[in-house]
Amino acid sequence: MIKFFRKTRQKLLAEKKIGRYLAYAIGEIVLVVIGILIALAINNKNQRNIDYQNEKTYLLGLKEEFNTNKYKLTELIAVNKANMEATREILELINLRDSMPPEMEFSRLLYNSMVSDIAFDANNSFLHEIINSGSLKKISNPKLRIMLTNWVATLEDVTRQEKDLGLHRENVLNMFRTNEYSLKTVFQLTGINSELGLTDVESRFKSNLDLLSSIEFENKMLLFLSTSQATQEAHYAPLMKFIDTILNTITAEL
Repeated sequence: MIKFFRKTRQKLLAEKKIGRYLAYAIGEIVLVVIGILIALAINNKNQRNIDYQNEKTYLLGLKEEFNTNKYKLTELIAVNKANMEATREILELINLRDSMPPEMEFSRLLYNSMVSDIAFDANNSFLHEIINSGSLKKISNPKLRIMLTNWVATLEDVTRQEKDLGLHRENVLNMFRTNEYSLKTVFQLTGINSELGLTDVESRFKSNLDLLSSIEFENKMLLFLSTSQATQEAHYAPLMKFIDTILNTITAEL
């Protein structure tokens, strides 16, 4: 088409038909501009498709990662609740000063309350990859971008709380790092000895029931319980809601 206009324009110029020459020249320019606009439109559409596919890949990866985080947090909440329940039972035993429980029952509660360290090990590798590569801006939903950025800061706050909880747990365990109380008794009566490949020795059995008369032990258990509850109510519960909000937003974008 442009070649046709060019030949016609040259012919008109040779015949000195200036008006028609200008009209054909303008027509040629218009055609070129239209061609450029069409090419740009096609290129923009292709780029939008590429951006959409990239964003979809990011969203699917993030959805999988946060579903894993939700599962991990659900499991951790259950462990923390089990710790709290065993600790409450121990504190109730302390209140019953005139009725000592069997050593085996006390050992079971001690083990159940202290056996599990509490720490949320979130999966963030894909999110960090997106942030570090500068690809976070390719997620079109601005609210989702803000939530993903805030997620990292939220985890730091949770980690600080978990460190405080771990400190109180260690304070209780430190009472078994002396000659006064026996961790071996706890292991022996809860069956942990056999799991560790150790032999039960009845002659070296030492009771830990005196702990129930210790104000120091009671104070440490109360601090452990209150910190566990604060971890659950002020950190894990809001964190679970945050995960659900992120997942719902991602799902709506897919």
